[in-house]
Amino acid sequence: MEGWLPEGSGCPSCSRVLQGPRVPLCCSRECSCRLSPLFLADSPLLPFPLQVLMMAEDLRAAVAGQPKRLNSSSEVVERVEENGHQNKRLKRDADEEDGEDQNKRLPKRKIVLLMAYSGKGYHGMQRNVGSSQFKTIEDDLVSALVQSGCIPENHGEDMKKMSFQRCARTDKGVSAAGQIVSLKVRLIDDILEKINNHLPSHIRILGLKRVTGGFNSKNKCDARTYSYMLPTFAFAHKDHDVQEEVYRLDKETLERVNKLLACYKGTHNFHNFTSQKGPRDPSAKRYIMEMYCGEPFVRENIEFAVIKVKGQSFMMHQIRKMIGLVIAIVKGYAAESIIKRSWGEEKVDVPKAPGLGLVLERVHFEKYNRRFGNDGLHEPLEWTEEEEKIAVFKEQYIYPTIINTEREEKSMANWLNTLSIHDFNSSAVEMQANNKTSKNSSDLEGSDGSDGDSD
Repeated sequence: MEGWLPEGSGCPSCSRVLQGPRVPLCCSRECSCRLSPLFLADSPLLPFPLQVLMMAEDLRAAVAGQPKRLNSSSEVVERVEENGHQNKRLKRDADEEDGEDQNKRLPKRKIVLLMAYSGKGYHGMQRNVGSSQFKTIEDDLVSALVQSGCIPENHGEDMKKMSFQRCARTDKGVSAAGQIVSLKVRLIDDILEKINNHLPSHIRILGLKRVTGGFNSKNKCDARTYSYMLPTFAFAHKDHDVQEEVYRLDKETLERVNKLLACYKGTHNFHNFTSQKGPRDPSAKRYIMEMYCGEPFVRENIEFAVIKVKGQSFMMHQIRKMIGLVIAIVKGYAAESIIKRSWGEEKVDVPKAPGLGLVLERVHFEKYNRRFGNDGLHEPLEWTEEEEKIAVFKEQYIYPTIINTEREEKSMANWLNTLSIHDFNSSAVEMQANNKTSKNSSDLEGSDGSDGDSD
């Protein structure tokens, strides 16, 4: 049934002007205000009989539309359920965004992180920003700090913004069980767990402590302790035919090794134990507190021993050359007097042992601990509670890497074969010729954990 409204009439609810000479009774449904026809039926613009007919038509439509409404109600339930899941997703996304925003609002605090890592496959600790060719430990660390929300992304690109400083720069292939880095981070909840979740298993953050605002892990470090794990057949005399898996270090040889290592204690000029330093360079003088070789032990049918050295600081290649020279003496290639001679101005050819077994064991902050460790605001930088975790990490990742790599690549055995080409009484001119011959075999091993001047 149709009715009519005069052209130009307005909708009784929204006053919208209705166009056209004849307008259907349902015109109000087409109006933007969705006005009910019953309301339109009350309009004085329509004759009374037409109003009654419209009301009856609406009643029939209401009865006829009941099943449809039931169907539509089930659809509504389904839609509500869908919206429920969608709302949960939206709420979760909102919560994550709120968490990120909350992290951004957290103040940054200066902390130190206790790190352990296996250095195989990495070109050292220090990050080379802008160079992706050589992967370093810090590349993985910075990525994990950004992903966990500890630092903004731009701090990862410019590490000075977070006041980042490593205590010791370990070089290619060198591992660490007690590396310390200082930096400013947001102290988010479960911070260690979140950082480790974004690190490979062979790099772990084992501890965290708050420090003073001006703390610098390199400058505040009093001393560093390194260990060097090597197969004991390295000490076998060159005139003896030795089978690697059969050789066992005797007591007398171990005592001689420790006697030679003890010669390094004190302050000496180690210009012959690094590169690019002359005998009159004051920075070539370094203080060694202790150096000794522990009791041997057997792993994978090969006997190993661990040399430990504690010093104020070390130059590039210094530790490996100190050990290399002792091995050359014990094997019979050089006289014991060469150690003292190497501290003089004369240039001495000092062999460099492989980098495989070198591990940064611990760094020391004794002066800092005395001044701030018991001030009631800061903790002493000691890691007694983390010792067990450190030992477990070494057994799982560091020692197996050293042992398996030695068995597969025979880095120590191959290096021992190069000792015969060294002339320990040669002049500087003769040394240059020898170095050209031995360069390839020695450089493949990388360099030791260098800090101090080389950092």
